[in-house]
Amino acid sequence: MALASTLYRTLLNKTSTTAVIVIVGALFYERGVQTLSDTIWDAYNPGKQWKDIKHLYEK
Repeated sequence: MALASTLYRTLLNKTSTTAVIVIVGALFYERGVQTLSDTIWDAYNPGKQWKDIKHLYEK
C-alpha cells in the first residue's frame, strides 16, 4: 500500500500531471497497437501487398 500512496503523491496528485501521463500513455499505447497490428497483417498477407509486388509494375 505504501507504493500506491507514494505513486499517488508523486505523480497523480495534480490534475495537470495526471493529464500529461494519460496523454503520453495513450500515444505509446496507440503506437504499440499500430506496430503489432501491422506485424500481424504482414505475417498473414505475404506477397499480396503493394510493397511486395511494387517491383513488378515499376519501370
